[in-house]
Amino acid sequence: MGNLLSPAPALAQDKSAEQKLDELEARITRLEDMNQVEKVQRAYGYFVDKGQWTQLSELFADDATLEIGGKGLFLGKKRVLEYMQTAFGPDGAHEGLLVNHMQFQPIVDVSPDGKTAWVRSRAFVMSNGGWGLPLYEDEFRKEGGVWKFSRESGPFTMYTSWKGWGHDALNNTWPDKFEPAPDLPPTTVYLTYPAYWIIPFHYPNPVTGEPFRPGTQPAGAYHRPPGTAEEQQSLKIGQLADGTQPIAEPPKD
Repeated sequence: MGNLLSPAPALAQDKSAEQKLDELEARITRLEDMNQVEKVQRAYGYFVDKGQWTQLSELFADDATLEIGGKGLFLGKKRVLEYMQTAFGPDGAHEGLLVNHMQFQPIVDVSPDGKTAWVRSRAFVMSNGGWGLPLYEDEFRKEGGVWKFSRESGPFTMYTSWKGWGHDALNNTWPDKFEPAPDLPPTTVYLTYPAYWIIPFHYPNPVTGEPFRPGTQPAGAYHRPPGTAEEQQSLKIGQLADGTQPIAEPPKD
């Protein structure tokens, strides 16, 4: 009876405490990483607001990619800056400029090794050009302890003039709409509202663990009528991660 009541060896107690501290430190690090990744994502929107293109480009890794709407891929931080300054003008706020870029509903996942992360978030854009609803599926990389964009992908679900989406829905997926030209063609072929494309989720259902598959609405399904050769060809174009990978692990190619 005395043996049952005697305290556990000090070594076992120390080891258990050390393990708990390690687990707690790992959890704190993951939470801090999630917070910093979301901060970078939100900072992007604030820099867009007032045309801070140089500051915005510094959020990207040197070899990052950017794809907004259906224009195509821009490769590298320098091209990100060139795209912004050419398409939207030099750095700085200008009289009459309105480019409010508000972001909502972020879902952040960090890989088990803490080197890669992903964010799915929605943006509501009000600008001189009209209203828009991009949906981001972005990837981040930790370099020297600092999180940066490694891929920004923002397909639009709706774009319209000031008259509003109920009156005047516009396409925002033309690759040749304005300069500069992208380095690579769009990774997806799709149309905006009143057509629709369900942007794949980088994560599975967080409760069931089951991936969400768009089913009959894959990328390109509304680029041309279903069954046509053009529609079939568009389905071969690269798509984003579809959620079949375990949550918080890198997307499959």
